[in-house]
Amino acid sequence: MGNTKTKPRGQVQVDGIEIQHHANLQQTNLRSPYRPNTADAKKKKKNTITPLVLDEAKIGILNSWVSKHIKKKECVVFIPQESSEGETCRCGYSKNSHFTCTPDVPPETKWDPQIHLKEFPSDAHGDMTFTGTTRNLAKYVRASNDTRPSVLFELMTEQWGLSVPNLLISVTGGAKNFNISPRLKNQFSRGLVKAAQSTGAWIITGGSHAGVMKHVGEAIRDFSGGDQDSETVLIGIATWGIVHNRKSLISEAGGAPALYTMDEGSQGALCCLDNNHTHFILVDDGTHGRYGVEIPLRTRLEKFISEQTMHRGETTIKIPIVCVVLEGGPGTLDTIYNSMCNNTPCVIVEGSGRVADIIAQVANLSSSRITINLIKEKLQNLFSDTYDSFTEAQIIMWTKKIQDIVRMGCLLTILREEKVGDQGMDVAILQALLKASHSADYNGQENWDHQLKLAVSWNRADIAETQIFTEDWTWMPSDLYPCLTLSLIEDKPSFVRLFLERGVSLADYLTWDTLTYLYNNTDPSSLVHSKLERYLRIEGSKEVVVSTIELYHVSRVLQELLGDLTEPLYPEAKHKRMGNIAHINIKINGKVGAIKKKYKHYKQLEHPVRDLLIWCIVQNRAKLADIIWKLMFLTKTWWGKLSVDNGFIQILLCMLLFPLIFSSTNSSSFLDGNTNERRNRSVHQDPRNAPRGCHWMLRAFFTAPIVKFYYNLVSYIGFLWLFAYVLMIDFQTYPSWREYLLYVWVFSIFTEELRQLLYDPEHRGFVKKSAEYIPEFWNQVDLMALGLFIVGLIWRLVWTDTVYLGRVFLSLDFMIFCTRLMHIFSVSKVLGPKIIILRRMVKDIFFFLFLLAIWIISYGVAKQAILTTNEERLDWIFRNVVYGPYLTLFGQIPSEVDSLNFDPTKCSQNGTDPTLPKCVFNDGSKALFPEWLTIILMCLYHLLANILLLNLLIVMFSYTFGEVESHTDQVWKFHRFGLIKEYNERPAATPPFILLAHLYNFLKHGIFRHPAHGHKVLRRDLDEGQESSLLAWESYMKDNYQQMQQQRDEHSQENLVKETADSVSAVLRLLKMEKGSEGHQLEERLSVLEEQMAQSTQYLNWIISALMEKGFSSRTRILVHSSSQDSEDKASDGSGEKNCYTILYHVKSRVLHYPDYRMIRYPVPDEMVPWEVEFPEYNPPLYNAERNDRGTYDPNTEMEQKNRKYNSVDGLFDFRSCCGSYTVQDGLPLNPMGRTGLRGVGSLRWFGPNHSLHPVVTRWTTSSANGPNPKASKNMLEVLVVRRRENELWSLPGGTLDPGQRVPIEFQALLKKTYLREFLALLDSGTEVFHGYLDDPRNTDNAWIETQAINVHLGTKESLDTFLQNLKESDHEITLRWQLLDHKIPLYANEKEILQRTAEHLYALF
Repeated sequence: MGNTKTKPRGQVQVDGIEIQHHANLQQTNLRSPYRPNTADAKKKKKNTITPLVLDEAKIGILNSWVSKHIKKKECVVFIPQESSEGETCRCGYSKNSHFTCTPDVPPETKWDPQIHLKEFPSDAHGDMTFTGTTRNLAKYVRASNDTRPSVLFELMTEQWGLSVPNLLISVTGGAKNFNISPRLKNQFSRGLVKAAQSTGAWIITGGSHAGVMKHVGEAIRDFSGGDQDSETVLIGIATWGIVHNRKSLISEAGGAPALYTMDEGSQGALCCLDNNHTHFILVDDGTHGRYGVEIPLRTRLEKFISEQTMHRGETTIKIPIVCVVLEGGPGTLDTIYNSMCNNTPCVIVEGSGRVADIIAQVANLSSSRITINLIKEKLQNLFSDTYDSFTEAQIIMWTKKIQDIVRMGCLLTILREEKVGDQGMDVAILQALLKASHSADYNGQENWDHQLKLAVSWNRADIAETQIFTEDWTWMPSDLYPCLTLSLIEDKPSFVRLFLERGVSLADYLTWDTLTYLYNNTDPSSLVHSKLERYLRIEGSKEVVVSTIELYHVSRVLQELLGDLTEPLYPEAKHKRMGNIAHINIKINGKVGAIKKKYKHYKQLEHPVRDLLIWCIVQNRAKLADIIWKLMFLTKTWWGKLSVDNGFIQILLCMLLFPLIFSSTNSSSFLDGNTNERRNRSVHQDPRNAPRGCHWMLRAFFTAPIVKFYYNLVSYIGFLWLFAYVLMIDFQTYPSWREYLLYVWVFSIFTEELRQLLYDPEHRGFVKKSAEYIPEFWNQVDLMALGLFIVGLIWRLVWTDTVYLGRVFLSLDFMIFCTRLMHIFSVSKVLGPKIIILRRMVKDIFFFLFLLAIWIISYGVAKQAILTTNEERLDWIFRNVVYGPYLTLFGQIPSEVDSLNFDPTKCSQNGTDPTLPKCVFNDGSKALFPEWLTIILMCLYHLLANILLLNLLIVMFSYTFGEVESHTDQVWKFHRFGLIKEYNERPAATPPFILLAHLYNFLKHGIFRHPAHGHKVLRRDLDEGQESSLLAWESYMKDNYQQMQQQRDEHSQENLVKETADSVSAVLRLLKMEKGSEGHQLEERLSVLEEQMAQSTQYLNWIISALMEKGFSSRTRILVHSSSQDSEDKASDGSGEKNCYTILYHVKSRVLHYPDYRMIRYPVPDEMVPWEVEFPEYNPPLYNAERNDRGTYDPNTEMEQKNRKYNSVDGLFDFRSCCGSYTVQDGLPLNPMGRTGLRGVGSLRWFGPNHSLHPVVTRWTTSSANGPNPKASKNMLEVLVVRRRENELWSLPGGTLDPGQRVPIEFQALLKKTYLREFLALLDSGTEVFHGYLDDPRNTDNAWIETQAINVHLGTKESLDTFLQNLKESDHEITLRWQLLDHKIPLYANEKEILQRTAEHLYALF
C-alpha cells in the first residue's frame, strides 16, 4: 500500500524532499522540524519547499502517524442502483472498485452509510506536483469526513510544518466558473494576497479549479510574488469522491511526488484540483460524485482553528476568522448565514454577482423593508437563468435569512464596487474583524486590547492608527507595554514608532526584567542568540542550574564581541535572584516563550535608550535601531554630558546652587560622563578614562545645551523686565545707569547674532553662512528688533527734542523682543506645536488682509464721497476711509450714515476746526445725502466683510490648526532640531556676560589664530566634495527608484488594463442608469414613503412606551435585545453607524436554529409575523422537548384536551399574560407577539405564558475596572451575575417560577435557607424595572416566556454585609461574581436591557 523505496543510508526522501541521516538520533528532538510556530507576517515560513532533514526512522514515524490518525472510507457492501443495470453501487462506485466487498446481499437491502461504510488507514498522502506547471510541490492527504479537527490541525502544524496562522480567511462563493470585471478581479486579488501576507494568514477554499476557488488560486499565482519567504498558504478542502484523476494521488510519503494531471476536457461531472493551492485536505465519505461532502468537516475545522490561541510574547489571543464571499448561489447564502450565526464576520464583494450582489444591494435597508417581493425582484434580476426553479418556500427562506444577515450588521462588511480602488480587500478584511471585535461583548479595556493585539499580529500599524487609536478610548502608556514588547520581539518597527509617538517612555517601559525578557527571546538566527545559549550551557554544566539568561550573560557576550576594553554594562549580582525571577523560556526553534508568572522586581536601568539600542544592534535589526537612534541622538545632544534621567528639579537646584554637582549622592548619576564607578569595575583601564576633576564637572554642566537654554531663558526674561522698567519708569532726558545696562545687554545680543553669522568653523565662507542665516524666520525677527532698537537709540540720544520719538520706537521694539519668547518656548512639546500653528496663522492672515482691504477701501471711499464733499484734511480722510470701516467690523456702527443723527454742533461745516469732523452734505438744518443708499451700503459691507470674510478667516485658521495638530509630534521634532542646534553651538555664558565669551573667542581665534574646531556643530551644509558625493548618491537613488517604478508599471501593463476596465465599468453603469431611471425614480418615491411610515411607527412606539412607563392603558410590554432589534449597522464601508428603533414583534423568537439545534424553524419574515397577516405557506414543525421538571404536566396530553382554562388561573397554573388576552386556537394558546416558526411547547415547561423572575441584585462601586472614563462622574453599579458550567455566557440569577413559587429554585440554590425569608422582604421592597414579554429563542407559537425583573439594591453597608454572608460560594457547577455595569457585559439573551433600565432607575452609568 505504499511507494516507499529504500534509499542509501545517510540520505532518504520524505514527501519528495531529500533528508539527511543523523548519526546521533538519541539527541535529536524528532518533533522539532514540525514544531508549530505562530506565523510572522513579515518573515513567514515557507514550509512546503524547505528541505526537512529527516532519516529513515522518521519516514516510518511519519507514515505510522498518518496510518494511525488519518483514515479513509470505503464501501464494503455492493448494493446496486436500480438505474445502473447492476454495475454501480449506491455509494456511486462501480463493482470493480469494491476491493474489500462482502458477499452478495439481498437486492431489497437498503444502503446505509453507517453500516456499509468502513474506515481504513489513509492510502493517499504526501507531496504532489501538477503536470505542465512550474510551481512547487503541494501537500495533500485523503481523510475521512469523521476525522477530528484537532488531528487535521496537528497534521498541518506538526507534520506539514505550517506556522500557526495569525488570521484565517475562509473564501466561499460560486462553485461554477463566473466572470467579474477585470478591475474588480485585480483589486480583489491584490487585496486578498496583501491581507494574507501582511498578517501571516491561512486562506481556505474548496480547492477545485473552478469558480471562486479558481479566482483565489489565480490571485495567489499573480500577486504573491516569486519570493519563497512570501508564499501564501492556500489550503483547499475538497471532496475526494469528486476529484478527477484521483487515482494518481494514491501513494504514501517517502517516494516520488504524485504526478497530478489537470484534464478539464475529460472531467465530466467531476472537477480537477487547482494547481495554485499549496495544501489539500481531500474529504472522503466513501461515496463517488457527491458534492458538498467536505462542508461539515470544513466548518468544524475552521471553528477549531478559530478557538486556538496565539502566544505572542506576553500576549495571548484567539485566532480570528473572517469569511469572504464572491458571487455564490443558495449554498453560499447558507454558508454566510451559518458563519454569522457563529459570530464570524463576513466581507461581501459587491459586483461579483448573484448572492453577493443581493446582500450588498439590501445591506443599507432596514430589515422591515426587505420584503418577499423585493427578494423576488432581486432574484429575477440576478438569477434570471434559474429563477423558475425557485419555489415559494425557498424565496421565503431566502427573505428570512437575508433579513437576519442584515440585522447582524456588526458582522457584515460590504466592499463597495465603486470604492474597491480606494479601500481595498485587505482593508475591508481587517476592518471587518475590528468592527466585529468592537461590537463583541468585552469589558472596556479588554475590548480595545483585543483589537490592538489583532492589529499587531497583522503588522498593520496603519489600521491601528486610524481604527484603534481614536477618541473613543483613552490609552495610558502602560496599556501599550505588552504590545510594544511583542513588536520589539517580532521586529515590527512601524508599531514601535507608533507606540513611541503615542507617549510611551522608554525610561518607564524598559526595566531590568523587561530587558532580561527581551534577551531571552532573541532571534534564533542571530549571533547573540547562539552565544547566549553557549554561556547558558556552560553554567548549566556546573552545580548551579541556570534556566534563564541573565543580563550579566549579555555583558560577557558584548565583551567577547567588542574586546576586553569594553566595560561590563550589567554587572553580576552577588546573590543571584534565582528564586525571585519568573521562569522565562528562551526563544529556541522559533517559538517565543511566555512569562509564567509576574516578575517581582522592576529595577530601573540607568540608560534604557542605550540598552534597547544595543539589543536592536546585536540582532541586526537596522530599522528598529534607526528609530531608537533618532530618538536618542537629539535627546542626547540636548542633555550634553548630563544624564537624560535627570529631572527638572535637579537641574534647577544645581543651576541655583552649583556646588550640588559635586555632592557624592548626586554626581554619580547626574553626569552621564562620570567614570569613577565604572573605572572601579573595569578589568583593563583605558588611560583616556582617567578620573576627571571639578573643572571637568563644572564644564560638563555649564556647557550642556539644556542648562544653557534655562540660563538664557532666565537671562532673557530679566532683559525684558529691565527693558520694560526703563520704558515705563526710568526713561529720563539723559540715560540712567539702568538704561546704559540695557544698552550693554542689547549689544551682547547683537554680538551673539553677529557670531552666528560670522563664526565659520567649517570654513564654508561668508556667502554660504549668510545664505543659511538670513532665511531663518527667527533670525529675521532678531535683525528687525536690533535694527529698530538702533533707530530708537539714534532718536533718543542725538537730539534732546526727539527723546519722546525715540521712546516710541523703543516701545515698538519691546513688542518685537517679547515676540522672540515664542521661539524659546518652541522646545516645549505642549507649547511648541501651538507656536507653529500661530506662525502659520500669521501667514494666513496676510492673504486675508488683502481681501479685507479691498472691501474696507471700497466702502470707505464710497461712504466718504457720499457723505462729505471736498474733505482736504488727510488725517480725517484716513479716519473716515480706513479707521471707521475697520472699527465697524467689531460692532461700532457709524452714526453719520443715518440723517436722524445729524447734529451741526458736533461737526465743522467748512472743516476748519481740526478737532471736529467735517459735516455731512446738508442745508444747515438737515442732512441732504441719500440715507437709503448709505444704509444699504453699510448692510452690504457688514454682510460681505463682517460675516463672509471673518468666517472665511475662521475656516482658514481651523484648517491650519487641523493640519498641524494631525501631526503635532513630527512638526515639533522638526522645529526642535533648530533650537537644539542653536544652543549646542552657543557659548555657555548668557547675555550680558556672553560678551566675555565673545572677547575670549576673538582673542583666541582672531588675534592668536587658534584654529576653530567644528565638532560641536550639527552640520547643515557640506563642502564641494561632500556635496557632490551626496548629490551623486541622491541622483543614483532617484534614477534607481524611477527605473524600478517604470519596470513595475510595465510588468503587467496594469495601467492599460485598469483604464480599459474603468471605461467599460463606467459605460455599463451609465447604461444601467439609463435603462432603469424611470423605475428607479418610482422605487425612490416608494422608499421615501416607507421611511415616513417607519418613522411614524417609531414615534408611535415611543408614545406607547412612555404611556406604559407612566402606567397608562395597554399592559403590553416586550423586551427585545439590542442585537436582535430591527436595526443594523451601515454595512457598507465598515462605518458601523447605527439606526436603531424598538419594534413591537419578536426577533430572537424566530431564529431558524432552535437553541438545542434539534429543530429548524419554519422561516417567518418580518412582514409575516402578525397572526392577522395571511400566510398560506406557513407550516411550522412541531417540537415538544422532554424535561424532567414538568411533574405531571405532559405537553402531548395537553394538546389533546380542550378544557384548559387559558387567560385565567387554572388550579396551580397561572395562564394570565401581562400582554393582555391572547387567542386560543384548536385548544392551544397563540403567541401574542405573532408567529415564531415552531409549534408545540419547545423546551419550555408548559403551554401559554411561562412566568419567570430575575432579581437584579446591585451595589455601588467606588472604582472602575475599565480605566479612565469621561462619564465617571456618574455613580457606577455592580450587579450579581452567575455562570453555569454548561453555558459560556454570564446571566442574571433567576429562572422559571413553579406554580405557587415566589423565588425560582435556581436563585434559592444561591442563598442559605435561613436567609430566604429576609430576602423575600428585600424583594417585596424592591423596584420593578421590567414586567412583560421576553423575546427569547426558546419561545414557540404556543409557549413563551414572560419575566419580572425586580431591582434589589443593597445601598447600605449593613444590607450588603448581610447578603454577602448568606451568599453561597462558587463551585464547579455555578460561578458567581460582581460585574461592573457596562453595555459590553457578555450577558445571556435579553438581560442587558433589564440592566439598562436598572441603571436608569438608579441614575447610574451604563
